Amino acid sequence: MARKASAAVALAAAPLPGGTVVTITPPAFKTAVFEIVGTAPLVIHKFSQKTRDGFIEKHKLGSQTVKGKKREPRDFDAQYQQARHLSRDGWDGIPAAAFRIAMIDACRLVGFKMTMAKQALFVEADGFDADEGTPLVKITGGKPRRLDMMARNDDGGADIRVRPQWETWGATVRVKYDSDLFSTQDVTNLLLRAGVQVGVCEGRPYSKKSAGMGWGTWTIKGKEA
Repeated sequence: MARKASAAVALAAAPLPGGTVVTITPPAFKTAVFEIVGTAPLVIHKFSQKTRDGFIEKHKLGSQTVKGKKREPRDFDAQYQQARHLSRDGWDGIPAAAFRIAMIDACRLVGFKMTMAKQALFVEADGFDADEGTPLVKITGGKPRRLDMMARNDDGGADIRVRPQWETWGATVRVKYDSDLFSTQDVTNLLLRAGVQVGVCEGRPYSKKSAGMGWGTWTIKGKEA
C-alpha cells in the first residue's frame, strides 16, 4: 500500500537542533460505503445482563464460597434474546468494532503494520446497543433463529450454548480511513480480505481460540472473491 503525498496545508513546528523542521499535516480522512453480503451464517454472542450481574455478585461475595448453590432452571428463549445486540430502535446489529478488528487483522496478510491501521481505520455506527451502548452496524437481509449447540467448557464439562443465528444476512459498512495511508481501492480490498479470510463474531475463520466454524464471512456486493 503506497503512502500518498501529504496534504499541502501543514503546521510548521519550531526548528529542532541542527536546523531540522518538523511538519505536521492535518488529518485527511474519507469515508467509503460498502454493501456486504454474508457468504456463511452469522452467529452472535452478547454477554447477557444476567451473566454480568452474576459476575458482579461473585465479586461482591469475595472469598465467600458459592459451593452447593442451587442451580436455577435455564430459560433458553430468554438466553437467546439476551445474546442479541438490539439497538435503541429495536433492530439487530453487529458491533462496529468487529469489522474494524477484522480489517486490522487482515493487514498482517498484506504486510501492513497493524499498529498503524489501528490509527487509520474506523467503522461508523448505525446506532447503539440499547442497554450497553456498544456502537452497532445494522444487520439487513435476514431474520435470526435460535441456535442450540453442544459445547465444551474450560473445565472439560459439556454444556449447551444458545445463540442467535442468521442463515442469510448483509450490512452496509461505512469505513472511515486516513487517505494519506490508504486509497479507496486499498480499503475495498482490505474489507474483502477481512470478509473472506478473517470474518466476524462467533465461529469466524480467524478465531483467537480455534480455526472457527466457517461462520461470519462475507463478500462485497459486486466484488465477489
